[in-house]
Amino acid sequence: MRRRRVVAQMRLIVVIFGILVLLAGAIWALQGIGVIPGSFMSNNPTWIWIGTVTAVVGLGIVVLGLRTGPATRKA
Repeated sequence: MRRRRVVAQMRLIVVIFGILVLLAGAIWALQGIGVIPGSFMSNNPTWIWIGTVTAVVGLGIVVLGLRTGPATRKA
């Protein structure tokens, strides 16, 4: 029982981390596009690509955290 609780907590941590990475990437991409002004990243196409890749990586982490299930035992 304790192992299941630890696995569930780790999955939650992975999902939260993935969401944070996804949000950071989205903000960077929006700054690169110029939607969020007031930064050295504003209107800089490099940050569009960096933000997009970061957001996709964050989405992958979220999916991994949600899809990873507990290990099954074979008798």
